Amino acid sequence: MAKLLSCVLGPRLYKIYRERDSERAPSSVPETPTSVTNPPSSSWASAFWSISYYSSPFAFFYLYRKGYLSLSKVVPFSHYAGTLLLLLAGVACLRGIGRWTNPQYRQFISILEATHRNQSAENKRQLANYNFDFRSWPIDFHWEEPSSRKESRGGPSRRGVALLRPEPLHRGTADTFLNRVKKLPCQITSYLVAHTLGRRMLYPGSVYLLQKALMPVLLQGQARLVEECNGRRAKLLACDGNEIDTMFVDRRGTAEPQGQKLVICCEGNAGFYEVGCISTPLDAGYSVLGWNHPGFAGSTGVPFPQNEANAMDVVVQFAIYRLGFQPQDIVIYAWSIGGFTATWAAMCYPDISAVVLDASFDDLVPLALKVMPDSWKALVTRTVRQHLNLNNAEQLCRYQGPVLLIRRTKDEIITTTQDPREGPGWSPTSCPAPLRRYPRVMAEEGLRVVRQWLEASSQLEEASVYSRWEVEEDWCLSVLRSYQAEHGPDFPWSVGEDMKAEGRQQLALFLPLTCQYNPGLAAKGSDASCGRPCRSWRLGLLGHRSTVQGLYKMFLIVVVTASMVFSSGSDIMVTAAAGR
Repeated sequence: MAKLLSCVLGPRLYKIYRERDSERAPSSVPETPTSVTNPPSSSWASAFWSISYYSSPFAFFYLYRKGYLSLSKVVPFSHYAGTLLLLLAGVACLRGIGRWTNPQYRQFISILEATHRNQSAENKRQLANYNFDFRSWPIDFHWEEPSSRKESRGGPSRRGVALLRPEPLHRGTADTFLNRVKKLPCQITSYLVAHTLGRRMLYPGSVYLLQKALMPVLLQGQARLVEECNGRRAKLLACDGNEIDTMFVDRRGTAEPQGQKLVICCEGNAGFYEVGCISTPLDAGYSVLGWNHPGFAGSTGVPFPQNEANAMDVVVQFAIYRLGFQPQDIVIYAWSIGGFTATWAAMCYPDISAVVLDASFDDLVPLALKVMPDSWKALVTRTVRQHLNLNNAEQLCRYQGPVLLIRRTKDEIITTTQDPREGPGWSPTSCPAPLRRYPRVMAEEGLRVVRQWLEASSQLEEASVYSRWEVEEDWCLSVLRSYQAEHGPDFPWSVGEDMKAEGRQQLALFLPLTCQYNPGLAAKGSDASCGRPCRSWRLGLLGHRSTVQGLYKMFLIVVVTASMVFSSGSDIMVTAAAGR
């Protein structure tokens, strides 16, 4: 009887993976995993419930206007509701009996119950052969584990990790009771906008209907990661109580040296690790740790900045203290809105090896104002700053290590101008990181020549700009090396302070061009996979040059081609701000 009750109340089982050998090399020929098909009625009922949930406010308003919410009409309606609940209970019991007669499900529920009682390595290995409702997955790593708090930078509290807070809009204004009362309507409006429309527009991947539509694709992606790449799924408990769905692919046992590096992938606003940017470092041979935003797929919660940072903190702690990677062996790779958690991790864990930001932005406010009416400017600005403040550039400026920026020259999303090379997306002429690291070089004269180089439409024009300013590479490199030897590697650098304008202009062009590496574009100036023009450049040298160059060479070829898949018709520009 107890087993029957467990089958009635047990989680939904999606797939049963084939037996895996943890020592074998990843297979290049995919095999189809065993599927446990759910009745079509169950999927229809779930979709109907979702539609009813989101339309319930309108339904109640309609019933109220029609007078159906009076006591005389509510009582008969409650009878209908009770009958419906009894029917649903009967369907659940029939489903439980069907599960009970299925030997595969009985075996699965026995392993799940054994794992909840004792999380031994053998129980976890057996449980990993099943893909089921992640809410029933046992917690693998807790943010309060003693080992994870050791040597922590203060550690998060139950309120959450520390974030950079925006400055008050009106500095110096006395915060009196009357002023608070005056601000209250605006604050309430901002809160409602952020927690209803704003959050769903910013993170559409958290909408259940979208996740339901993508469920077959997500299940297929999980099967590929588990069966072909020997991925290990884990549930992490963040300090705010949210459960974070992660997938780890370990390449440390392979012959490829880059397998010793771990790449933590931060997905976009509608991205999931099952089908997201995790494939780029996997194809390059790195160890990879993917995770889903709060409220995405198996992760719980809602994706507000505080919850995002809390999730990223427990992911990094998991990588360091459970998976055994040193911060110096961790690279953060972010796509689009994932740049917020990536830059937060870089700010709070300054010893990580490098940060790669793909199609990200420096600040959310200009992008939000772009898609909203001009009359809403004050409301949008207040809402973003108070509840959705994704201040990527401000966080990135507090990181001293190597940064690789990937930017599209025809990106119509991460820009607010007709020229996509400007605007809030990453660009040396708008991004604060290069400006902060080399404030004297990236002054007015330097920005002007870099802008001319960016506006070049062919390699011939780029070479013309480079030769026009007569850049002496040996001289530039000697200047930068001597400055580092005298003042140390920490930014900002005041190099160029005592130079003439011509010298600063040479350095401004030398920094992005000195480490250019893109063999796929060397012959024809276009990416071999699609024939579209590509541009790659980076601001990097000296202390971290050898480390980042190895990472850059492995990443660039894969990232450029993979990015074409995500944004068809978009040319690509790769930039990087210097490491120490």
